[in-house]
Amino acid sequence: MSIPAIAAPDSALSAGDRSAVIQTLATKVRENYVYPDVGERVAAALLKKDAAGGYASAASAGAFSAALSKDLREFGDDKHFRAFPDERFRERPAGNTAPSRAQMDEMRDDAARLGYGIEKVQRLPGNVGYLEVRGFGPTEFVGPAFSQAMSLLAGTDALILDLRRNGGGRPASVAYLMSMFFPLGDERHLNDLYDRPTDSTQQYWTLPSVGPRYDKPVYVLTSARTFSGGEECAYDFQTQKRAILVGETTGGGANPVGPFSVGHGIVVAIPVGRAINPVTKTSWEHTGVKPDIAVPAAQAQQTAYVAILRKLAAETKDPGLRDHLQHTLALAEKGETEPPVYTPRP
Repeated sequence: MSIPAIAAPDSALSAGDRSAVIQTLATKVRENYVYPDVGERVAAALLKKDAAGGYASAASAGAFSAALSKDLREFGDDKHFRAFPDERFRERPAGNTAPSRAQMDEMRDDAARLGYGIEKVQRLPGNVGYLEVRGFGPTEFVGPAFSQAMSLLAGTDALILDLRRNGGGRPASVAYLMSMFFPLGDERHLNDLYDRPTDSTQQYWTLPSVGPRYDKPVYVLTSARTFSGGEECAYDFQTQKRAILVGETTGGGANPVGPFSVGHGIVVAIPVGRAINPVTKTSWEHTGVKPDIAVPAAQAQQTAYVAILRKLAAETKDPGLRDHLQHTLALAEKGETEPPVYTPRP
């Protein structure tokens, strides 16, 4: 999941304040990090650096959080670690996972401000759909928006799903979106997540109640910025053999996180679990998701679009449509589109 940072006053921290934060953080990393041996190593490295005065120059909550983020990622070799100031955050008691009404209202408002994770929905020339998803927020809020977006694209002959700027989110929301790309009755086991604090594993499957269903070709765009839940979505498409991936190898972060308060208004996202794909029995941690067609991220949309148009033009039996698709293809190969016409028809 991704956790948004909330701006907070950049309050000053004394050496004693920083040491107290480090002590709390070391304990929480030891108790919750998905790999206990790595958690011990990270905690020891933090304590050692603090004892040597390594954080003396990080005199504010913002600077200290930035230093902790850098060190946690380096010591743990895990890009999911993150520290940030957020004085509003309150850690939920152990065993109490249900958010309050106020928290639900806040999540709903946040999802709405972010367009429910949907950056763009477009029907490209040649009847090709384009959907950019920037994140996978709480399913109860983003799910209906995903369905509405797919309803707008249901009549297209192929779809480009852009995950190049997707930083992740809820695995249940990934499963919701994935559900729309398989026929009713074709239920797919997409992913498992092991959680260390509860020593439990949760399975994620496509959902029979989700619609509409899309059965046309799908091309998924990726970049080095694609991360976490965005990577899971791309990996699910690839392992289920449902899409062609175009772009760059993704960031390589598969371990889901939980937010923990470490004092003085600082919150740390600690990876508490690991993904286990039911097909490969592993994940994209450290390796990233490798595209089927490797091109720079900036060229991925054009590459996918040209491939789709070429295939549609070759397959159609309608001479008029073929001419239109070939004209559109010629423009797409040059990175151009037909300009809109606003003058009256002759």
